[in-house]
Amino acid sequence: MQNFPWDNHSSVSEFILLGFSRDSQINTILFNIFLFLYLSTLVGNGLIVTLIHLDSRLHTPMYFFLSVLSILDMSYVTTTVPQMLVHLICQKKTISYVGCVAQMYIFLVLGITEGWLFSVMAYDRYVAICYPLRYKVIMTPWLCGAMAIFCGLWGISCSLVYTVFTMRLPYCGPNEINHFFCEVPAVLKLACADTSLNDQVDFILGFILLLVPLSFILASYVRIFATILKIRSAQGRLKAFSTCASHITVVTMFCGPAMFMYMNPGANASPERDKKLALFYNIISAFLNPIIYSLRNKDVKRAFLKLTGSSKASE
Repeated sequence: MQNFPWDNHSSVSEFILLGFSRDSQINTILFNIFLFLYLSTLVGNGLIVTLIHLDSRLHTPMYFFLSVLSILDMSYVTTTVPQMLVHLICQKKTISYVGCVAQMYIFLVLGITEGWLFSVMAYDRYVAICYPLRYKVIMTPWLCGAMAIFCGLWGISCSLVYTVFTMRLPYCGPNEINHFFCEVPAVLKLACADTSLNDQVDFILGFILLLVPLSFILASYVRIFATILKIRSAQGRLKAFSTCASHITVVTMFCGPAMFMYMNPGANASPERDKKLALFYNIISAFLNPIIYSLRNKDVKRAFLKLTGSSKASE
């Protein structure tokens, strides 16, 4: 604890994560459910990354961003779920102070990066549909890489602000976090000091990190839908809309609960509600992303059939 300047006044050396229930039978059921979701998330997203890497026809900006999204999702769930699984079947449910800080920071980095990546993906669809003839000229590999790096750097810097503002407060006890991982709103409830400044900072950062990219996404789709409506053939409109529907679904699943969590004042927060919201944007969205966004995509299916050597791959 001496190595962290923001925790000099804290007497807590470790935290206890209460998780979901004290009932061993319920925890066993939850363990099996979350283990299935975790392994399925790794397999589904790992398959997407593998297919995009191996199939040259998928070496396009849209699939590049999809592969980045899949990598983020695998990392995102790995930050929280393995520890949660251990705590569901073990009596000891502790995490060290340093471990809590690290988990909080890494979780925020990945989450913020993913939130801004969604706005980049919306811009990609905007260029593809509104300026199809200039798509390859505008969405160059350099620009795609630069936008992905920007999302990562933005996540790294903003997460540092979140973490420092949270862990600079004194934590004198109790040390029981009513959550399944070290998330900012849950940890702040244990602070032995006024957290009103943190609530203001969280609201401002939430506005910047959630509402700003959402406004970019909304602006992109207003232009996209205006362009789609000008397409004369019904089949053309359906095809153009189908490339956007999955993205809209994924954004809603991720950003909606996250916005409710991080832009809601701490005094109004409910621990049980917060755990359900966190499950949604941390685990469930990562599990569903490959299904909603990629595995039902014809190009991805074709690449999968080609990889497995199916005769249908050539159709």
